[in-house]
Amino acid sequence: QVQLAESGGGLVQAGGSLRLSCSVSLSTFFSAQSLGWYRRAPGNEREFVARMSATGTTDYEDAVQGRFTISRDNATRTLYLHLNSLKPEDKAVYYCNEWPQPNENWGQGTQVSVSP
Repeated sequence: QVQLAESGGGLVQAGGSLRLSCSVSLSTFFSAQSLGWYRRAPGNEREFVARMSATGTTDYEDAVQGRFTISRDNATRTLYLHLNSLKPEDKAVYYCNEWPQPNENWGQGTQVSVSP
């Protein structure tokens, strides 16, 4: 059973940057899967943010296009999300999981907060 562990969140001012990391426990899973980042803002459903295929194809939700960048390091089984030009509306708990169909093994997520 694969385990996912997110880290790197924090409190930043609007316009600031963060780098989120997602550590994946199984190398065979990591190298073969399309993986994505999702987020859940207070009072909202969890939503898609960005995804990267095993071959490097990327896709982004419209609201983060041009500001966020997804990347992966197969050697360390780590998925990254670089968040730039952060806005208060980016405040949420961020999660990683499979894409397009997340599995039920969600990690604890990492909190991103953005002050005006």
